[in-house]
Amino acid sequence: MEPIILSNAVINHKISILRNKATRPGLFRSIVKEIGMIETYEALKTFQGKQIQVETPLETCTGLTLEDEEICFVSILRAGLAMGDGAREMLPCASEGFIAMARDEATFLSHLSYAKLPTHLENKKVILLDPMLATGGSSGDAVKLLKEKGANVIAFCCIIAAPEGVKRFTQENPEVVLYIGALDRCLNEKAYILPGLGDAGDRIYGTLD
Repeated sequence: MEPIILSNAVINHKISILRNKATRPGLFRSIVKEIGMIETYEALKTFQGKQIQVETPLETCTGLTLEDEEICFVSILRAGLAMGDGAREMLPCASEGFIAMARDEATFLSHLSYAKLPTHLENKKVILLDPMLATGGSSGDAVKLLKEKGANVIAFCCIIAAPEGVKRFTQENPEVVLYIGALDRCLNEKAYILPGLGDAGDRIYGTLD
């Protein structure tokens, strides 16, 4: 499945703020949260929900509702937490899960260090959240874990992606809908995205050296 690149004036404006090395952690975190909200909206646009009867002040009408058992947000730690904050504001009733991946800086391979996921993922639409799609290792491993836990409807929302990571991710997970804020040029020798925005987790939480 071809990735969906969410290129518009609002997202491009916000990504430009994230790219700026002078952007402070508080603003950076806020912008990541806002993009998380926008991308969650996009990922849920085609989701139908359930019909309900609503009593307005004037009459009864038919409405739609998204119930907590239908949607699950899963943040890849650490950086995905900020996107998860935005997703939660968009839909507070959804359940949430968390996956922590540690990257080996020598091999660029990811290793699962923590996972806490809701039960019955087979009955939910799962939206995976992580600002960066670089090599595709962490996100691919996260999707593999979600499938092992029963998930069969998955979307992945990221802010910045490298072509190398997109190619690998879509080849390994053709059924997962991939939403991208910006598709960048390439990876460097350390597997960082260029032009990118640096290490999203460090910039969110102010842990830069």
